[in-house]
Amino acid sequence: MRAFIGIDFETEFKNKMDELQQRLRKYAIHGRWKHFDNFHLTLKFLEDINFTQQRQIDSSMEKLCASVKPFRLTITEMGIFDGRDSIRVLWLGLAGDTQELDLLHEGIDNTFALLGFPPEKRNYKPHITIGQDIAFECGFDQIRDIIGELQFGPISVNSLFLFRSEQVENRRIYSKVSRYDFKKSGDVS
Repeated sequence: MRAFIGIDFETEFKNKMDELQQRLRKYAIHGRWKHFDNFHLTLKFLEDINFTQQRQIDSSMEKLCASVKPFRLTITEMGIFDGRDSIRVLWLGLAGDTQELDLLHEGIDNTFALLGFPPEKRNYKPHITIGQDIAFECGFDQIRDIIGELQFGPISVNSLFLFRSEQVENRRIYSKVSRYDFKKSGDVS
């Protein structure tokens, strides 16, 4: 199973991302746009895992997440990772409790290193991908000016998920396999 660890969002939050995506599409010549159900924040990409690894991951993630306090995130910016002839990735950036998010990412990377998964080599840049391989009819700075200031949220993050990633009828589908809840406010550690 091709899998990753990530944060899913409530429907209301996804609706706002979808509305923004629809506005952006009007200015696009071409591109691949993320489907509403696939909006997420990746914390650790795992490649392919087997059933035994999944059980180890579930056990380790349940322990890790039981010590994590819920936190809040807000979308406040739009950015790109450039490609040769197009925008390789069009993303939404986050604000809010980003220090907690960074610590969580570090904890996940350390946990998975103990399970035999190599740590991420690149610096973690938390983002929500909303499109790929996009060419706009004008420059990205102009698009950003047209769209204006972004402010979605805040959203409470109370859990993580193990997602399966699969190709179904030429479409990438992400489905939740396991849920890992964070520490409840009344829990004593």
